[in-house]
Order: sequence, then C-alpha cells, then structure tokens
Amino acid sequence: MEQVTLGKTGICVNKNGFGALPIQRISDEEAVLLLRKACDNGITFFDTARAYTDSEHKLGLAFHDRWDDTIYVSSKTAAGTPEGFWKDLETSLAQLQRDYLDLYQFHNPAFCPKPGDGSGLYECMLEAKKQGKIRHIGITNHRLAVAEEAVESGLYETLQFPFSYLSSDKDLELVDKCEKAKMGFIAMKALSGGLINNSAAAYAYLSQFPHVLPIWGVQREKELDEFISYVQNPPALTQELKNVITDDRQELQGEFCRGCGYCMPCPAGIEINNCARMSLLIRRSPSEAQLTSEMQEKMMQIEKCLHCGKCKSKCPYNLDTPALLERNLKDYKEILAGKAY
Repeated sequence: MEQVTLGKTGICVNKNGFGALPIQRISDEEAVLLLRKACDNGITFFDTARAYTDSEHKLGLAFHDRWDDTIYVSSKTAAGTPEGFWKDLETSLAQLQRDYLDLYQFHNPAFCPKPGDGSGLYECMLEAKKQGKIRHIGITNHRLAVAEEAVESGLYETLQFPFSYLSSDKDLELVDKCEKAKMGFIAMKALSGGLINNSAAAYAYLSQFPHVLPIWGVQREKELDEFISYVQNPPALTQELKNVITDDRQELQGEFCRGCGYCMPCPAGIEINNCARMSLLIRRSPSEAQLTSEMQEKMMQIEKCLHCGKCKSKCPYNLDTPALLERNLKDYKEILAGKAY
C-alpha cells in the first residue's frame, strides 16, 4: 500500500484521494454508498468545496457517525471577504456534520492571500485555526504564477494544482518546489478532465512522485473499483504504460480544454467546459453520449456566441476559447454529416 504524507501537515493517507465534486450529480443514496465503500477499502482523504453544491451534505450523510482521526476531509472557500469566509466555513462544518476541517483551502483565488494584503482573508484562516475549526491551511489554483507565489510565501501547508502526465515542464518544476519546501502537493485533474482514459497509466506516472497525492473524481462505482484495486496492487510504470503515456502526450499536449469550468457561466448559455473539448471527448470516451439530441442542441448553442471575450479572459490556461469552440463545432457538424472519427 502506497502512502503519502502531505508535507508539514503530517497527514498520511493512501495514494488515492477521493475527489467529491462529481457526487453532486448522483443521489444521496448512491453517494453514501460510494463514500463508505471508498473508506472501507482504504481511501481516507476526501476533497470537497463549498462551491460543489450538495457534495459536503453527502459527505456528512456518509460519515456523520464515523468521523474520527483516521478520515480526513478538505474543503474550500471562494469567498472574497471575511464575512463570506466565515459564512462558508460555518456552512461547510454544518453540512459535513463535523466540528473541524483537517484542511481548509482558498479556492482558486486570482491572487495569493497574505497577512496585511487588505483582504483580511488570510487573517480569517489564522483565526479559524486558533479556534480549532481548521487544522491546516492550503490553497488551490489553476494559475502557475499564483501557485508559485503561494509556495514561495511559506504561508501555506498544501497546494492543490492540476498535475498529470500531460503537465508541462514548468508544472514539474512547481511539484519539485513543493517537495523542497516540505509543502503537501494535491494533484487535481490527474485524468485531465476525463481526457486521460487509462487510470493505471495516470496512477503509475504519479507514483514516481512520493510526495504527491492525486485526487480522483469519482461518480460511478466501477470508477471507484479501479482506484480501490490500486490500494493493494498499485500499478507499476511498465513499458506498456509508458507507451500509453507517450501516445497520449502526442495527441493531447498543447491547446486543449481541460474542462475546469472557470470560464463559466457563459452569457450566451454555451456549456463551454464540454463544448470546447467535444472533438476529444467524442474520440476518447463513449461517442454515443456525445451525439445525443440533447448534446447536439448544446453544441449548436455555440452559433450564438457573442464573442464578448469573457471566457477567454477567465481561462487559467490562456486558451483562445471562442476559436476553440468554433473549431469543435465545425468538427462536430462534419461528424454528424458522416465524417469518420
């Protein structure tokens, strides 16, 4: 069983974290089943956020009578004011039915909160820790500059950042900086928003980084079963899996949408986080789900793009989102007309 210690926090867990964003999309009963099954099989780090609608509520239902020092939960606040911070924290604790959070993170802020910066946010973290409502302070981000500033500040115990075998050399340097700073590194988007479809390859690649904890977004029991199997039998980075990684890098690295959703909502009602990567989804996941009448309607909504530039300005990967949408729509229409894919 591979273990990860999150830097100076001392939190030591199996190298499989449960990403609780997708359980928004399933019923309470289904979510409780998944969460308890994960815990019963050695997965004890659960990542959620105030922004994940009822995710915290479902974690509370699953573990309200099981919370102890062997189950770790992390949540996040996207609040921009002290008032919002305290409202988010108290709501999260109530939903989780828990007295404290093991880790509380700023959720993808546009800047790195620091004491004395005028926002009052970091001071709230310190006060919450003093009150015993949180144990450790972390930050999540999709912006490399903000992430690097957080590491260099020495103010944070963990960083949550996108990391997979599609990551850039600069991302790898960030991972190394965290290790040297004894800062826990939590890898989100380890499957690159669902575009990496070989979880064994994804796990084996990340196993090369003993200080990195990947969190896997889980919605279905068959997905959970894959990661549970890795608790006792972690996949090795064989030549076969190295070949998978090489092929995926050739196909996917570069300008593609990761599906993070930070460009949303769209003023024209376009479901950007799926439509801007439709060409890849059709070819790398069951295509039937991408060709339904409902999805066709969503794709045609691209024709109503206002070209306002809001999505482009909010993209943490600096993508030309309107152009990406146009290319995906063109390809989609050609596929509907009979083009092979």
